[in-house]
Formats: sequence, C-alpha cells, structure tokens
Amino acid sequence: MQRLVWSIFALSALLGSALLAQNIAGTWQGTLKANGPNGPVELRAVMKISRADNENLKGVFYPNIDERGVSVNVTSITLKGSSVKMSITQMNGTFDGTLSGDGNTISGNFKQGGPALPLNLARATAETAWTIPEPPPPPKPMPANADPAFVVATIKPSNPDAQGQGYGFRGQDVTTTNTSVSWLITLAYNMHAHQVVGGPGWLGSEKYDILGRPDTPGQPSRDQLKIMFKKLLADRFQLKFHIEKRELAAYTITVLKTGPKFVVSTADPNSSLGIGFGLAPVGMTLNVRNAPFDSVANALQGNLLDKPVVNQTGLTGKYDFTVKFTPDQSQLANLGPVPPGAAATDPDAAPDIFTAFQQQLGLKLESTKTAVDVMVIEKIEKPSDN
Repeated sequence: MQRLVWSIFALSALLGSALLAQNIAGTWQGTLKANGPNGPVELRAVMKISRADNENLKGVFYPNIDERGVSVNVTSITLKGSSVKMSITQMNGTFDGTLSGDGNTISGNFKQGGPALPLNLARATAETAWTIPEPPPPPKPMPANADPAFVVATIKPSNPDAQGQGYGFRGQDVTTTNTSVSWLITLAYNMHAHQVVGGPGWLGSEKYDILGRPDTPGQPSRDQLKIMFKKLLADRFQLKFHIEKRELAAYTITVLKTGPKFVVSTADPNSSLGIGFGLAPVGMTLNVRNAPFDSVANALQGNLLDKPVVNQTGLTGKYDFTVKFTPDQSQLANLGPVPPGAAATDPDAAPDIFTAFQQQLGLKLESTKTAVDVMVIEKIEKPSDN
C-alpha cells in the first residue's frame, strides 16, 4: 500500500509538471539584446499570455517596459509540442521559441524585419515579476474640422545609405524619413505612381527627410496629414498639375454574387481608421479596422500591387476584417524589408492575395483596364530653402 501511495504521488507530480509545460498562460519576461544607434542595448521585455473566450491563446507584448510600458497586442500564439510561435502584426514581428520540459522557460528569437535577436523568456511569479509602468496617455487628436498646414517645415536630403521610408510623429511634429517627392504625391493624392505623369526623373530618385510642425494643436488624422502634404507640395515644391481620365492597366475590386463575407465596423465612425500589413505564422496579413474600401484600395496600390487599384464594390460603409495571404516576390519588393518567411513554401501557406480576397472576403480582385484619374504635372521644382 505504501508503495502504491508513493507511485500515485509520483504520477501526480509528473502529470502536474506536464500540464504546467502545456499551459503557457501567464507572465513571461526576458532581456532583448538589440542594436541601438549608439551600440548594443538591452531591453527588458514582457509577454502576458492568457486564454480568449474561445480557448485560443492571446497575448500582450511589452517590447521595452522602461519606455513607459508601451504595449502591442499579439496577433496569434500557437503551441505545438514544445514549439511556441507568435506573430505581432503591429510591430511586423515574430517570435519562435522552445518551451522547456518544466514549462518555466521559453528559449527563442525575436524578428522584426531584420536579423533574429535572442529573447529567452522566464515565467514570472508574483515575487519576480518586473513592474510595468503606466503607459503614456494617447495623443490628443487634432479637431476633426481642422484644415491644417505646416507652420514651419525643414526639408533635408536623406542619408544615401538609409533603408525604408515612411512617416511618423515626434511629439507634436510630423516626420518623414527617406521619402521621395513621388511618394509624397501618391500619399497626399491617393494615387499609384503609374497615375502620375510628366514629372522630372528626380521625383522618384531623390529622397528627403522632413520635420514639420502643424499650425493646429493635436495629432492629425491620416486625411489631415494628406491635406498638410498637399499644401507643402504646392508651397515648397511649387507643384502645379491638372487631373484627367485615362484608360490604364489596373486592378478592380468588385463584390462576388455570393456577397461579402465581412461585417460593418462597430467602432465610432469618427474614430481613426487602421490599415496595415503584418506577418502571420505562415505568409502575411492585411488588417483593416474601421476603414472604407477606397482606403483599402489605396493601401493595396501603395504597398503591395504594381498597378492602380480601383474600388468598384459600391460599398459605402466602414469595415473590419483580416485577410491572410502569401505574397509573391514582386509584392515583397513593394512592401520593403520583409523577412523571407513571408513568402512561405509551407504546404499550409495562405493563398495569393487574389484567391484570398475571393475565399475570405467574397470579393474579386482582378487585373483589367479601366478609366482612372491621372495627375499630369505641369510644374514642380526642388524644395525651396528651409
């Protein structure tokens, strides 16, 4: 009998250890060793994992708790055996790790567009958990009825070795990094590069960094940002043009006879829209939140596809959906520095963007010829002095 009791005790301990190893819900923390502008840096990172209502795993990632506790939602978490995989769309990041036998550590690597960085996580207890500071308050939005302009803007040639391009915010200032005038025009006027004709060659070849301060307090919406860039192009680059209709090779988006497979957004219609591309465990995602289809078409033509995209759905609302797809090499080139894993050869990889639109959204995205607006540049000059 005593031997039986000890056997049951040992079996319970073994099962308890196995269940712990399978359950990765909890708080995990570790040091991410990255390369900063002044050399190597160590960032204290925290991952909080829990179970959603459907029993799937969900998580919140704090990439550097010493930066006032800024966090991002984890797009997906999978645990297969001891293999742990996470996708963080908002950061264009992924984590691949291996869970230890006792379920208390995950040894792995974090990738965010570049080389993988070691990130080994340990399960935190009430005694060992790092204190996460309160996150900063969200930026105050610019009044919705504002018609903003840059009260002052500095335009400088970019570093020739700079990689990537885009815009962002620094306090109340708007910044662009390594952006061409062609890029500014297509952003401001919702056009593909093929819709802009007649300009000099330097429009696409010469890159600039811009730092500008709006004349209205608050962070501008994307539409207000476009208004500001339109005014900047006219004032500092002396842009003059006219619009005409031309038949061009393009992509159109239409609704299949079976109807759409997504729902109208329940978010406040006046709140900010969100459209972005991110990494999935296999392939990529297009994530749309509270956005109209004109904005979806603009995101596709500006970041993924090689021709203008025309919205012919007739849908007038704002929508939420996520599309999983596998880009081809030309689309990867348009997206910029995306890890090779995005173009997956895995048999479980998502379909291409065209098939994904049909299967997942009930929409047809097809190549055709159609009449589109074309900007014919009449005059443009290199930027005036700061």
